[in-house]
Amino acid sequence: MTAALPPSLDGLRVLDFSRLLPGPYCTWLLADQGAEVIRVENPRELAKQAKVFGWDKMDAEDQARQRGRDMLARGKKSLRLDLGDSDAQAVLKRLVARVDVVVEDYRPGVLAGLGLSYEDLSALNPALVYVSLTLCGQTGPLRDKPGHDPVALALSGVMSRTGEDPEAPGLPGTPAADVLTGSHAAFATLAAVMSARATGLGRHVDVAMTECAMTLTANLLSRYETPADAPPRGSRRADLGLWRCADGRWLCTTDMEPRYWATFCEVMGRPDFIPLQLDASRRDEIRETLQALFAEKPRAHWLALFAEAGTQFAPVNDVTEALAEEQFRTRGAVVDVTLPGGTRQPQLGPPVRLGGEPAPRPAALPGHDNAEILERLGLEQEEITALSG
Repeated sequence: MTAALPPSLDGLRVLDFSRLLPGPYCTWLLADQGAEVIRVENPRELAKQAKVFGWDKMDAEDQARQRGRDMLARGKKSLRLDLGDSDAQAVLKRLVARVDVVVEDYRPGVLAGLGLSYEDLSALNPALVYVSLTLCGQTGPLRDKPGHDPVALALSGVMSRTGEDPEAPGLPGTPAADVLTGSHAAFATLAAVMSARATGLGRHVDVAMTECAMTLTANLLSRYETPADAPPRGSRRADLGLWRCADGRWLCTTDMEPRYWATFCEVMGRPDFIPLQLDASRRDEIRETLQALFAEKPRAHWLALFAEAGTQFAPVNDVTEALAEEQFRTRGAVVDVTLPGGTRQPQLGPPVRLGGEPAPRPAALPGHDNAEILERLGLEQEEITALSG
């Protein structure tokens, strides 16, 4: 019988100052693999967020349920402290001496003004890995530029390739740059931790959303010597696409390999299209013909035919349908988490599972772990109460 695996990042200690999606996504990945992540939450930031989303109008029970739904705070401890308070800053510096990693997403210079820069904290802990996530990085002419996910996609060239309209770029509708940045930051964090454990020296890890977003152009840069030679946005091959069926539902096909294309054309009753796969002059005709065929039958009809033939296809699921997919449920990519009050809610499991991951537990309210963390530092009850107020 195989012994149970321990969590992969058991023993890794992370102090998390981040607030926006890339930082919390990075530390969520670490927490779901067993790292101890202490999330530092500023009361003023919390109040601002509550007003933006109307959470300040909720009673305590609804606030707890809302917090429990926050997947990116799952499995993390919460330390509620005012970063502008000198006593809180002193406590955080004591805590830094005991952690491996600090993650922050403030604009360059903000934490330095509070005495919490990499230089300040690495003097207390030379092996500290200090990860900064910003729009454009810590250096360069745009280092102070503000902006969110769409700005990163626009600046990186990705948005010029987004959307079906050949006349105008489109917003992707999902926070691609945010999630990609969080993923890259988690990778960079672990690489830096490995180096620190080998050398005893930490480092400042500078992660820029714009640069992480640029990786989405890797396939284009690999295929064309000059990016301008790439086909314009909206031009699509005949052998892949999105198709609307008779019941108004959509499916996706990607039969680019010749043998899959041949099988697809046979299923669609158009074997004459097989030799025309890469004939650009016939592309519009082929696509219009295929769309007319798809519009004759409901999606279930086509899904059954493609499943039997073994082509490359998928229904275009909405988020609810994706959460219910047996494939994701079976593999643990979707899990049920019990929220305060007893309701079970589907959430994303760890996107990569190494074995030994702790069972997902919902996020607790801000400040839930103040007493435990501050007692561990040797603070007296009076000090804990003053800082937690």
